[in-house]
Amino acid sequence: MRAIDIIRKKRDGRELSREEIDFLVRGASRETIPDYQLAAWLMAVVWRGMTGAELAALTEAMLHSGEVLDLSSGEAPIAGAKVDKHSTGGVGDKTSLIVAPVAAAGGLRVPMISGRGLGHTGGTLDKLESIPGFDVNLSLAEFRKVLEACGCAMIGATPEIAPADKRLYALRDVTATVESPYLICASIMSKKLAEGIDALVLDVKTGDGAFMKRQEDAEYLAELMVATGERMGKKVVALITDMEQPLGRAIGNALEVRECDEVLHGRGPEDLRELCVELAAWMFVLGGRAGAVAEGRKIAAEMIASGAAREKFREMIALQRGDARIVDEPERLPRAGRQETVTAAQSGYLTAIRCERIGVASMMLGGGREKTGDAIDPAAGVVLEKKVGDAVRAGEALCTVHYNWEARQAEAMELLRGCFEIGPEPPLRKPLVRKVIGSVAGAATGAAAKAEARR
Repeated sequence: MRAIDIIRKKRDGRELSREEIDFLVRGASRETIPDYQLAAWLMAVVWRGMTGAELAALTEAMLHSGEVLDLSSGEAPIAGAKVDKHSTGGVGDKTSLIVAPVAAAGGLRVPMISGRGLGHTGGTLDKLESIPGFDVNLSLAEFRKVLEACGCAMIGATPEIAPADKRLYALRDVTATVESPYLICASIMSKKLAEGIDALVLDVKTGDGAFMKRQEDAEYLAELMVATGERMGKKVVALITDMEQPLGRAIGNALEVRECDEVLHGRGPEDLRELCVELAAWMFVLGGRAGAVAEGRKIAAEMIASGAAREKFREMIALQRGDARIVDEPERLPRAGRQETVTAAQSGYLTAIRCERIGVASMMLGGGREKTGDAIDPAAGVVLEKKVGDAVRAGEALCTVHYNWEARQAEAMELLRGCFEIGPEPPLRKPLVRKVIGSVAGAATGAAAKAEARR
């Protein structure tokens, strides 16, 4: 069997066999197939798509390219429901750093294997690594110890867990092959199913700053992932959420960690708080801690208000060798040496933000990668001073740019100046959560409706 024949077959739109897909995935994990051939196959998938049989074969091959954890049995079983949350990626999407400690504080176990930035979107691992000393490269034994000790642990793909995805993920990031719903589904679900979870909440972004620009595409991806998870015996629900503007105000690794810290102290941007509570609420429903979403929201809000979630975050950082003092002293996080503002050319209301361009500008400043091996400046990024719907005056700051590297600062500033649209009237507010998909969703919302009727 030869990689070139498999590439040609997919390029021509023919269905690959399970054996051919297994061959490619083994080649990716064992590094017997070179990057350029894997990249060619990835692009062929982007153009030609995959059948249901191909997607199932790819997900299972990637899942079994490494170890599949069993956290509920064996020599050291971990008690409690294991529930994770995953986002398909967006600009300023930092919810994992909040939701994981909230869920852990509420009695769930959250084994989270995350990724780095893809394209214009940030990555959970890059954010965590902006915390001085934080180690995302734990062994599986260490991962289990942290999970047992504090209820949540956050690491990257390991040599043992979905090793094929680690290589393919890095290639997709730099070869314009991120957006394929089939590759996204296989990547996410292979990692998540390998974690030993009982249930999974998916945050599927749609809008200008998401990979799925159209809601119907986001819904298709959500349905693929829910079906894949349910076929493997897991409880799965997907929330279709808005990404027409960045989530929260901070875009950039250390800047986003600082904003997460604000939320865990009971402050922070309203949209970020709202989405984190909603995601955690569904985790509590799927994990059996709440019978309905409204009850889950109350638990999540209490975990933040009481400080319990903040303490879980502090504990996780310390256990993963990070400087836990940043929870109360965020000034210990990396800070950029230079700042500059983008100001409004006219007065009115902010009617739109070109979300993807904000993410690209942050990447140019050092907040992301354009090719594998690029260094990241953890302090670089953008902070929005205004959000969609806010009133603005001519000359008022729309965003503040944080940077150290001057190489592409002028280019990033020029891009940012074209990101903000101002009109005479405020726009209609769009819902943050547009739709919920999954068989569990109907049962949970039905239970909520019955409870409300009884009142």
